[in-house]
Amino acid sequence: MPKISVDVNKFYEWGKKLNSFTRSIDLLQREMDVTSLRYQVTANNLANSEVPNFKRSNVNFESELKRAFESEEASKTAFKLNTTNDRHIQINVPIDYKTVEPRRVLDYTTSAKANGNNVDAETEANNILQIQMQYRMLTQLTSFEFEQVNTAMKK
Repeated sequence: MPKISVDVNKFYEWGKKLNSFTRSIDLLQREMDVTSLRYQVTANNLANSEVPNFKRSNVNFESELKRAFESEEASKTAFKLNTTNDRHIQINVPIDYKTVEPRRVLDYTTSAKANGNNVDAETEANNILQIQMQYRMLTQLTSFEFEQVNTAMKK
């Protein structure tokens, strides 16, 4: 019976790449969901551009996601406390990026029209085009990630 040798370092590197792949796909999928929500919110803004006292909304996601990534990096070098119970005080606990949710934010501070409405239809139409291009780019990136795995599996 032939002896099978396994290079542990190669297996470990492959595992890290697979972990990177799953994280990339997860982030791309989440960003696609946020982009879809952003499209709905912007379409709602555009539909209500002539309604008196309507206030436009936007979606905030990227800044919270950035905060989660920064907390992950900071926790690698931060002081850690050992805890034996979930109720113990914990410090420097990283924010899991999977818990970050998009937030709709109302813009109460501006008023672009005399009727109290703050929606600029031209700006919202441009936002919709930008969102569509972003969604298309995200789908292409997702496709590229799977093509990379498919190519690696063929080798």
